[in-house]
Amino acid sequence: MSTTVIVTGASRGIGKSIAIGLAREDINIVINCLKNREKLADVQKEVIQKGAQCEIFLGDLSDYETVKNMFDFTHQTFDPVDVLINNAGISIVGLFQDTTPEQWRRIMGTNLDSVYNCCHFAVEDMLHNHHGKIINISSVWGICGASCEVAYSATKGAVNSMTKALAKELAPSNIQVNAIACGAIETTMNGHLSEEEMNALIEEIPAGRIGQPEDVAEFVSSLVFGNSYLTGQVIQLDGGWI
Repeated sequence: MSTTVIVTGASRGIGKSIAIGLAREDINIVINCLKNREKLADVQKEVIQKGAQCEIFLGDLSDYETVKNMFDFTHQTFDPVDVLINNAGISIVGLFQDTTPEQWRRIMGTNLDSVYNCCHFAVEDMLHNHHGKIINISSVWGICGASCEVAYSATKGAVNSMTKALAKELAPSNIQVNAIACGAIETTMNGHLSEEEMNALIEEIPAGRIGQPEDVAEFVSSLVFGNSYLTGQVIQLDGGWI
């Protein structure tokens, strides 16, 4: 029996590595990003080379109807969703008082509304099949907060709380919900850091290095294909940093 997976924000970085890391025979994967079909097509090729079936869906997941269309597309192309990886996210770096209402709404839509929208449809599939896994890609800033990243921290804190609450609600139905609170991972989201700032950051991390997207992908795979008793957890993957 095949397993159907949706990975959001899969055109680069962590999402790309997750999609490729999950790819194998008997896996169907729908990968999503906002609008970069060319980058998604590159990911699709790598996923298919590993034996999985893979299709692309472009769209803004902060929009409920777009997400409905994505799930309809997934049902028509493959099967009901067994695994949902909520990875789509953006960051805003700057002083809180400089954050505009438009920026606030945009980051809430991308980082939080998309999680609600995707979970809303995924849970319906999973309840029907009496099994499923939801993995939310979060951040340590959702646990302890970050100066000059108030909006981002707020969205990830909400995702962490949602993870714990939803896990309790769905556990009797054999659906596991967990979050990975990532530390410093080498992605474009950290591209604003200078070399000096990056080196100073590495000195603060006991593991002695920045995390790689593949580190996250490997952990996601262990959750997807592993223990079905683990649920309601926000697990820090940060090299001992926080």
